[in-house]
Amino acid sequence: MAFLARRSPKGEGGWRPIIVTTVLKFLECGDLKHGFARVRCPKCRHEMFVAFSCRGRCFCPSCHEKRALEKAGWVAEHVCAEVPHRQFVFTIPKRLRLYFRYDRRLLGDLCQAAWRSVRTVYQAVSGRPDGVSGMVGAIQTFGDLIHFHPHIHALVSEGVFLPDDTFLPLPKLASEPFLKLWEQEVFGLLLAAGKITEEVVRNIGSWKHSGFSVDQSVRLEAASTSPS
Repeated sequence: MAFLARRSPKGEGGWRPIIVTTVLKFLECGDLKHGFARVRCPKCRHEMFVAFSCRGRCFCPSCHEKRALEKAGWVAEHVCAEVPHRQFVFTIPKRLRLYFRYDRRLLGDLCQAAWRSVRTVYQAVSGRPDGVSGMVGAIQTFGDLIHFHPHIHALVSEGVFLPDDTFLPLPKLASEPFLKLWEQEVFGLLLAAGKITEEVVRNIGSWKHSGFSVDQSVRLEAASTSPS
């Protein structure tokens, strides 16, 4: 296959080994020739064959959708409190994305940076430095055009939880404070990792549109699964 033949040494743009493995598993997904289970209803005795799935993430639309729905249901039932939430989306400039492509350990740090940005703003606005916002973050590494585009999707409680377990709600906040902190956190992360210099920070800071963004336009009511 021409797709699998596109390989080059690590760090020079070739496919990572996991990509080849994922594609090969996807090509066998749902194919009875590659294994199946025989299922019988204990009541009516009806039988059917169920082909094994690849259980892959992202690349296989069927398996990924099932995993996403199962995970979303579990988070809603076992993790999220019955309080209003907002979806945050944190993105970074194209110029900085390359560092996360070839050093993927930084992706976890990127999610932590998003969490610190939210926590700092919420604590400042609420006036409660002991308040903690609830957040579930997910790292996504591709965009609508299937290009490398690392960004963070986060489900965040619209308020903070206090040490006595009470919830202090907050009104809708402007995005600018989150954006400023997000920029500082990402720059600090890449500076500490030795990926960029202060000159790069100054250069990007001089752009009219830096490429950083924080969107929080989607809101979920308490105990709701539909955005408003």
